[in-house]
Amino acid sequence: MDAADRLAANDLAFDADGDRLREECGVFGIYNHTDAATITALGLHALQHRGQEAAGIVSYDGKRFHSERRLGLVGDTFSKRSVIDLLPGSSTIGHVRYSTTGGTILRNVQPLFSEFDTGGFAIGHNGNLTNGLTLRRQLVRDGAIMQSTSDTEVVLHLVARSKMPRFVERFIDALRQLEGAYAFVGLTNKKLVGARDPLGIRPLVLGELDGSPILASETCALDIINAKYVRDIENGEVVVIDAEGMQSIKPFPPMVPRPCIFEYIYFARPDSIVGGRSVYEIRKKLGIQLAIEAPAEADVVVPVPDSGVPAATGYGQQAGLPYEFGIIRNHYVGRTFIEPAQNIRELGVRLKHSSNRAVVKGKRIVLIDDSLVRGTTSVKIVRMMREAGAREVHFRIASPPITHSDYYGIDTPERDKLLAATHDLEGMRKYIGADSLAFLSIEGLYRAMGHERRTPERPQYTDHCFTGEYPTPLTDITGEMGGPRQLSLLAEAV
Repeated sequence: MDAADRLAANDLAFDADGDRLREECGVFGIYNHTDAATITALGLHALQHRGQEAAGIVSYDGKRFHSERRLGLVGDTFSKRSVIDLLPGSSTIGHVRYSTTGGTILRNVQPLFSEFDTGGFAIGHNGNLTNGLTLRRQLVRDGAIMQSTSDTEVVLHLVARSKMPRFVERFIDALRQLEGAYAFVGLTNKKLVGARDPLGIRPLVLGELDGSPILASETCALDIINAKYVRDIENGEVVVIDAEGMQSIKPFPPMVPRPCIFEYIYFARPDSIVGGRSVYEIRKKLGIQLAIEAPAEADVVVPVPDSGVPAATGYGQQAGLPYEFGIIRNHYVGRTFIEPAQNIRELGVRLKHSSNRAVVKGKRIVLIDDSLVRGTTSVKIVRMMREAGAREVHFRIASPPITHSDYYGIDTPERDKLLAATHDLEGMRKYIGADSLAFLSIEGLYRAMGHERRTPERPQYTDHCFTGEYPTPLTDITGEMGGPRQLSLLAEAV
C-alpha cells in the first residue's frame, strides 16, 4: 500500500458519519463542445455528493485520448487550468466515485480506458453489477488480464471479446450479459454512448448546451452549466450520439421501470429533478406523511443536517411546530482532517455537528433524519441534544427501517450490522437513547411518492433495503460466491 492508499484508509477509519449510506458514483459526458473538459469538471463538481474520494476525466481530441484520474475532490484536483489543459478535445466523459471498502487506489478510478481493434473506448459506471465477480472469474479463467479490481472493467473485456461486427452491437452484446444496476457513459473515437439498466435502477439524464448533447447522473449537473434538460434516459435504453445526431436503441424486452427509492430519500441532490419529480418536494412530503403517522408532543422540530432538512420542514408544517436549527453542521471539516488520538476520535460526530444550545435547552424536541443505518451517529446526536439541555428527545425517521443490504451501488453494511435487522423498535429506541422512535411506514413512503399503495406483485420502485425484495438476480451472492455479503468495487476477486 503506497502513501496515498494509506491516507485514504486512515480517512475511512476516521469518518464521523460512518453509519451514513454512501452512493458509489456519478457520471457526466458531453459531445462536441469547445470547452468540453471545463464543462465536465463543473458537472462533476455538481455531482460531488455522489462520490468524494476520486474523480477522473477522459477526453478525445480527434486523434488521441487523454486521461486524468486523481484522488480527492473535484475542486481540489480539476480546478487548475494546468490540469484542464491536459484534456484537449471537444468530447469528454467524467466520473466521481466513492469506494465501499478499503482505500481508494488510482487504478480503480474511472473512467477506465482500453484500446480495441476498432479504436479506443473509455467508460464510467454508476451502480453495481450483481454478477460482476462471477463474470470476472470466468474472464480470468479464459485468459483475461485485469488491471483493476472494479466491476466496470468486466464491461471492457466483454466488449473486446464480442464477435459482433460493429462497436454499438458489441456494447449491447456486453450489456446483455450483465445483471444488476448500471448507468454507463462511454466515449469512442466517434461516439458518446449512454446506457441505463433494464429496470432503470440508477438514474441517467440527457441534456443539451449550445447544441452539444450531455449525459449526466442528475439534473443538478446540467443546472451548474446552464444547460437545458431534455429528458431522462429510459430504463433499458442505449443512446448513441455522433456527428449524425442521436440514436435511441431498446435492446431489452419492455419492463416496468423500478428506479431506486433512495435517490428520492437521500442520494440525489435536493435541487435535482428525478423521474420528473422535484427531490426537494418529495422529501418535504415524506416529512408531512411522517408527521401524520408519528406525531409527538413536542416544542420544536430539529433536522439532522443536512439530509434531514427537507423532511423536517414538511414535518413542522404538518405538525404546526416551529422549525429550528438545533444542530449546526461544520461544512469545512473534510475527510482528511488530521488523524486524532483515540480519546479525541471518540468525540467523532462533534467535528461535523454541534448543538445550538439556545434552541434546544429546556425543550421537547423532535429530531428528523432521512434514514437510520447502524445507529451509531444517532446515539451521538441524541446524547449531544441531552447534553445541550433538551428535556425530551423524540427521533423520527423519514423512511422505513433498513432491514436488508443493498447490492446495486449503495454502500450498506452487511445485514447483521443494520440496526433494524437486529433490533425491534423498542430495542432501537433504547440503543439510540431517545424518548421515542418512529419510522415512516412503507405504505406512507409510497403515499408520499404519489401512489395509493405499494403494488406487492410489481413494486413501483426498487425498495429492497426495506422489504428484502430484490428486483434482479444476485448471482454473486447466491451463486458460486457463497453466502450474502456486500459487493465492493474494490473486492479482490482473484
